[in-house]
Amino acid sequence: MNRYKIISKIGEGTFSEVVKMRSLRDGNYYACKKMKQEFESIDQVNNLREIQALRRLGPHPNILLLHEVIFDQKSGCLALICELMDMNIYELIRGRRYPLSENKIKSYMYQLCKSLDHIHRNGIFHRDVKPENILVKKDMLKLGDFGSCRSVYSKQPYTEYISTRWYRAPECLLTDGYYSYKMDMWSAGCVFFEVISLRPLFPGSNELDQISKIHEIIGTPTQNTLRKFKQSRAMSFDFPLKKGTGLSLHVPGISPESLALMYAMIEYDPDERISAKQALQHAYFRDIRVQEKRTIVHRKTGGAESSGTAGSNYLWHVARQTRKQKNPPARNRGPIFPVELPKLTLPVAAKLASYPNTKFQSYFPPQDERLPLLKTMKYIETSTKQPEDKQDLKAPLKKCQLPKIERKGG
Repeated sequence: MNRYKIISKIGEGTFSEVVKMRSLRDGNYYACKKMKQEFESIDQVNNLREIQALRRLGPHPNILLLHEVIFDQKSGCLALICELMDMNIYELIRGRRYPLSENKIKSYMYQLCKSLDHIHRNGIFHRDVKPENILVKKDMLKLGDFGSCRSVYSKQPYTEYISTRWYRAPECLLTDGYYSYKMDMWSAGCVFFEVISLRPLFPGSNELDQISKIHEIIGTPTQNTLRKFKQSRAMSFDFPLKKGTGLSLHVPGISPESLALMYAMIEYDPDERISAKQALQHAYFRDIRVQEKRTIVHRKTGGAESSGTAGSNYLWHVARQTRKQKNPPARNRGPIFPVELPKLTLPVAAKLASYPNTKFQSYFPPQDERLPLLKTMKYIETSTKQPEDKQDLKAPLKKCQLPKIERKGG
């Protein structure tokens, strides 16, 4: 920690404290997450889930980057040096009278789905997706705080109390830890609603009130859905039948595509809930996908404006790369500048032979006439044997033997 200087305190949680620090080596600013728990050995530090997850998931444009791990074995203190962001989503929308622009919300949600798709494909689910753990810096969004993450392939049941209650999926509330990575998508749907409406979707005061608020908006689930949950908790599943008010009443004026994506993210049945990979292909993000494809083509073609110039630049680039790979031998092409040919001095002026200008008769007759008929000719067989006096015109070659050459000095 001697290589860093503490600037200010950013925030504090149950298990850690975050401070802003400046590196004395490069002068850059970083976020230092100091753990409140004391660790006994470096093996215990390396087995920490958050450190393992950040090392496996990074670098990724939408995952918080871990720069350094500092462990003091004498005191048992552990600190994670991460990149510094401007603020989290909660700080961004807190106190706002008007929501963010639709394009800004769409960009943030697209990046959030990309981060969730990345961690799920790498066998990790977050378990604590909420506005405080989603960090932003200008137009960039990154997912942080992997202290509660688990492996997708680990054995159930998991810990019952994990994510903040307002963003907890129904399978987390109604079972003893029998949930999956789909719980992250439920939490992301709640964040989606909160960013648009500037208020939480299901602000329950306790677990029973939380379930009640969910049913008030999306309705009571069917019995087939409830049978999928393992009924091991001391809770009755005989919920009163509610149709639900729906989401459109609470977020009027939003586009049908955004409303459809929000419904897909907070689907009661986790098997029917949309995944992060599917969400990235949703119609709500169509214009972002088109822009991404244009950006990729723009980079490949060297940034040409017109399609013709772009295609030619790309072909020139491919040709240059091919020539570099083949590495042909150098050729002596001679000077590239114009050279005057030497004048020839002839002793006697050569007289060009002249040939008579013979005119050949046209083979094709005029258009109205017919082709002449060719006369038939008889074939007379002749002997192919040559006369004796023309045979063996070439004299026989004499065999000669060259003298041996003695080599001196070797």
